Amino acid sequence: MSQEQSRPRRATSSTRSSGGGSNVNSTLSIIIAVLAVLLGFFILRDIRNDQSGQTLQAESDNTIATGTDTTLVEVPVATTLVLTAFKVQIANASGISGSAGQLTTELQGRGYIVQPALNKSEITPKQTVTVVYYLLGSEAAAAAVANELGGVGIAAMPAPIPTETGKLGEASVLVLLGTDIAGKPLGSGATVVVPVAPTTTTG
Repeated sequence: MSQEQSRPRRATSSTRSSGGGSNVNSTLSIIIAVLAVLLGFFILRDIRNDQSGQTLQAESDNTIATGTDTTLVEVPVATTLVLTAFKVQIANASGISGSAGQLTTELQGRGYIVQPALNKSEITPKQTVTVVYYLLGSEAAAAAVANELGGVGIAAMPAPIPTETGKLGEASVLVLLGTDIAGKPLGSGATVVVPVAPTTTTG
């Protein structure tokens, strides 16, 4: 019986030792699994960073391409005159009271920035034909105003400036209002644009 008792003891001992081995194996398996997860996490993170970098680069390239396309499409818009980029001065040379103020209000209603109306200078004779004068570099602005007035003539700014103050303030375009369109609804003047009008003689 002593032999029979010793055998189970050995079995128990071997069971314990195998259980201990299982614990060690389980611990090692858990550690390996954790390391594998961490390693996988870092690898995936690097891959994602690389992909996001490529995505950002692609988006940047697309943006540049789109910007280029937009620029090409908007070239005509860029050459279109912005009405608020310049100021207009109207001087009454028609002799019709209030006509310069009326034209000022009408041009403002169409989006132009117009300074308070003035009268012509004392040495400037009464005008029967309206002329739009411009400072150097404001030819396109003068042409736009001339078209708005129905196609009146444009010309370079004479010297001295034919306003009662002899100045333009911040304006780069001067409308010397004549009797042809004074007091009439805007756009009722000439229908053909005259490229250049003769300079008014102020002598």
